[in-house]
Amino acid sequence: MTVIETEIEGVVIIESRVLADDRGYFFESFSQKEFEEKVCKTTFVQDNESRSTYGVLRGLHFQKMPYAQSKLVRVVKGSVLDIAVDIRKGSPSFGKHVAVELSEEKINFRYQ
Repeated sequence: MTVIETEIEGVVIIESRVLADDRGYFFESFSQKEFEEKVCKTTFVQDNESRSTYGVLRGLHFQKMPYAQSKLVRVVKGSVLDIAVDIRKGSPSFGKHVAVELSEEKINFRYQ
């Protein structure tokens, strides 16, 4: 797992190590031990999946304490433009954004 820091504190891009051959590929999609060593301590309590047709905008999502939760995003087919915007008033990166294309060809994850 390679962790890429971004301009927004708490938002990182995670690139998994993919083992591929003529049969397909294999990768470890989540390791709590490695995640906590390289990103932060976490308790993974929920896993969601959605499917969208071409051109769909899923919308903005945010949580306010005490209901805040981290997100781990992966694309298994096609591609998406995933954007994180810092809306935390008083944050040094308030108003800034991070955008990354996630696709089935380049298996990426983003944690915020």
